[in-house]
Amino acid sequence: MSRALIIVDVQNDFCEGGSLAVAGGAAVAGAISEYLDAHHTEFDHVVATQDWHIDPGSHFSEAPDYKDSWPRHCVAGTRGADLHPDLDTEYIDAYFRKGQFAAAYSGFEGLLAPEDAVPTGERQPGALPGGQADLESDEDAIGLDDWLQSHDVEDVVVVGIATDYCVKATALDAVQAGYGVTVVRRLTAGIAEDLEDAVAEMELGGAEIA
Repeated sequence: MSRALIIVDVQNDFCEGGSLAVAGGAAVAGAISEYLDAHHTEFDHVVATQDWHIDPGSHFSEAPDYKDSWPRHCVAGTRGADLHPDLDTEYIDAYFRKGQFAAAYSGFEGLLAPEDAVPTGERQPGALPGGQADLESDEDAIGLDDWLQSHDVEDVVVVGIATDYCVKATALDAVQAGYGVTVVRRLTAGIAEDLEDAVAEMELGGAEIA
């Protein structure tokens, strides 16, 4: 039996200064890094998800309702889609990118990024990491569930941004896929001021809140 940490969408656009900033996002990035330094030996694998939008249709809007439509964010190949610099990537084994051509909240909608894709760091303007093939949907690409199963993972711990959207969706999908799921609440940041409904929904869905 293996155990994995899933780091959800700790990206520049979701942290202070980003186009869809979540209060406390940068602090969560640093806190996850500290947690990994102290607890990485407790995990067999660490993976990270990224919003990676190319043309997600109505998910982007100039007049967003902040429920089903949002300002432009995490556009593939831009700094906003990069992982936040305070998130230490040393222990991350794989990256899963989601939402290329449609809205995608759960990390289980993500596809494995090529090994030569650069998750962070400086890029030339407009450059796309890993080449164009990195960005196109591929029916042979490996999804998060397939990857976890292939590594004999049975239990996952979920952290990241945002508590009430992508963290919640990822945790609930993990439960539905048959994993034991724990969400470390202090290692998440949410959009809503009151996150009790989101936390209750995850608990009712079968996730443990730590």
